Amino acid sequence: MQFLKTKPAKTQDLDDQETDLRLYECAVLYPFPLSQKEEKEILDGVEDIFREAGAKEVAKDLWGRRGLAYSIKGHTEGAFAIYHLEIDPGKVKEINEALRIAHGVLRHLLIKPPAGYQITKYSEGYEKWLKERETVEEHREAEKEEELQRRVTDKAKRQAKRVEEEKKEKPLAEKEALIEEDKFTEELERLISNDELDI
Repeated sequence: MQFLKTKPAKTQDLDDQETDLRLYECAVLYPFPLSQKEEKEILDGVEDIFREAGAKEVAKDLWGRRGLAYSIKGHTEGAFAIYHLEIDPGKVKEINEALRIAHGVLRHLLIKPPAGYQITKYSEGYEKWLKERETVEEHREAEKEEELQRRVTDKAKRQAKRVEEEKKEKPLAEKEALIEEDKFTEELERLISNDELDI
């Protein structure tokens, strides 16, 4: 009797697993460049694989063209599409196998994101990064401008101080020159007036 009681419970657990959908993230790499028609055919084929497995698409983010670290099937550039899907865990292997042999798919990766994972589109993150970069660049530019203004004012102060010192030194130099000239004249007069001088 115990055997019969446990068997229906197992069947019920299997039914619960089939209806238990979990969030997965799937990255698909396909060749670049392709015509729009070819790209649409590849993406439609990938989405058909998901539909056939009973997956529900939560989000789709096309990252577009990216350079590859190494050549894959002769391609040095590829385009990425990121899908967030609710999938029955029992169908993950089936989806992986189908994507592995799918036409036009160079590589794929299907993962279960960590708990508390927030879905963010690359384009939104990129725009946020651009705004942050702009504010950082604006801050740097403002700092550079302030530094430049400080240098200019310091240089102007030094030049003004130098001009003032030159003005102060100039009258002194003129006075000293006059004094020297007066002394020279007096000395010359003394020598000329000296009777002992034989010329």
